[in-house]
Amino acid sequence: MEKILVSACLMGRKVRYDGGAKTSSDAWLAGWREEGRLVPFCPEVSGGLPVPRPAAEIEGGAGGAAVLAGAARVLASDGSDVTAEFLAGARQALAVARTHGIRVAVLKEGSPSCGALAVYDGTFQGHKVPGQGVTTALLERSGIRVFNEEQVPEAAGYLRTLEA
Repeated sequence: MEKILVSACLMGRKVRYDGGAKTSSDAWLAGWREEGRLVPFCPEVSGGLPVPRPAAEIEGGAGGAAVLAGAARVLASDGSDVTAEFLAGARQALAVARTHGIRVAVLKEGSPSCGALAVYDGTFQGHKVPGQGVTTALLERSGIRVFNEEQVPEAAGYLRTLEA
């Protein structure tokens, strides 16, 4: 049975920067949870950031690949550089995925860690730009397909191909 890495906040864990969760009511996720497929994970908390914490964005909206390459930083709204914590969390997410043989993930869109299609532009003005978060970029680079919470049916389809 294929395991699925999932953002802990989507599973109701209060790990987000604001101390909240973004609990998903998706039927696929509920079913996978009952089957014991889900491996909840929060890269930001695992990387050493507290809950709650200042919001963070990738400078210039550069995306996770630029952070992995050392060409961009992750900055908190208070001006602190939290790049090291984001990188540590991404590496831990990959380690957990490898430990469980995970080949698919469902992560929270828009997050500087988990965004699959978009991230905030680094201005803290609520503007999104196309791009991936740091963890998503590392997972994808390592062959793990990442979907966001709106793409769960697509993730289910991909999972079927893996198990066929």
